[in-house]
Amino acid sequence: MVYSIMLTRRDCFKYAATAGAAISLPVQRLLGQVSAPLITRKIPSSGEDLPVIGLGGAATFGSLAQSGNLSPLRAVLTTLLDNGGTVFDTAAAYGASEVIAGRLAQELGVEAQLFWSTKVNSAKPEWGPSYPDVTRQQIQDSFDRIGKSPIDLMQIHNLGDIKTQLPMIQELKEEGRVRYIGITYDTPDRHDELIQAMRDETLDFIGIDYAVDNTAAAETILPLAQDQGIAVIIYQPFGRTRLWSRVAGRQVPEWAQEFDATTWAQFFIKYVIAHPAVTVVTPATSKPANVIDNLAGGMGRLPDEPMRHRMEELVAALPSAR
Repeated sequence: MVYSIMLTRRDCFKYAATAGAAISLPVQRLLGQVSAPLITRKIPSSGEDLPVIGLGGAATFGSLAQSGNLSPLRAVLTTLLDNGGTVFDTAAAYGASEVIAGRLAQELGVEAQLFWSTKVNSAKPEWGPSYPDVTRQQIQDSFDRIGKSPIDLMQIHNLGDIKTQLPMIQELKEEGRVRYIGITYDTPDRHDELIQAMRDETLDFIGIDYAVDNTAAAETILPLAQDQGIAVIIYQPFGRTRLWSRVAGRQVPEWAQEFDATTWAQFFIKYVIAHPAVTVVTPATSKPANVIDNLAGGMGRLPDEPMRHRMEELVAALPSAR
């Protein structure tokens, strides 16, 4: 597949903003590209297909929810669904994100169309010996906010208290109130704990950080997920804003067209989803045009292993973000 025009992320936003309803147009029409389906990956524990690009509910999404300006958030949810995406990742810990996303999804009548991934907060010492009751209330709050039962995926946030909290969400799965269960992790000093949990526990998903300049997960975690049959959600494919700072003012290399990447967002996303262990990536944004750009990263060709090394080398040679 070859794109007929070259657009920057800023161009994408400009065209979407001036086109009004264009934010709900199919991705291939807005980007002027040859039609290609959004790649899907199977959840190993069930064989269910998921679109490889989803939407994160933290960061900019949560910030805009707090501002009270909800129109862009309605638009990003609609844009995601109109163009083949389904996965929306949120958590009680993301401030207003889960509350607002659930309200908007119900207002739009799309709560059942979304694949909801949410999380139980990490256990806190100040909760005391009754904290399982706190966890149960968090879970119920998520059901109330999302307005969908069963919830598709319930995970323990940043490993939490696995021995206490995992049996609680396993029980929900057995009752049919939760379809999949998992754990998330984004703290490097707990790497070994995640690996041990993946080996010891029965998990459908893990959620981790992984990017072209943050490849530690590829050493052990991603191969182990493949071996154990665990689906993988990738957070922060842009390193929050780190990678945008590193490529500021630079053009996407011409050789990126060999794997159908014409913007930096597509470059970064295609690097991540080219790893066969990755099931879905959930970049956060509050801009519909960015959703479209991200979804295009899940279409067409993906870089092979030598190309991925070339991508790593290009980024490694750039100045580090300050």
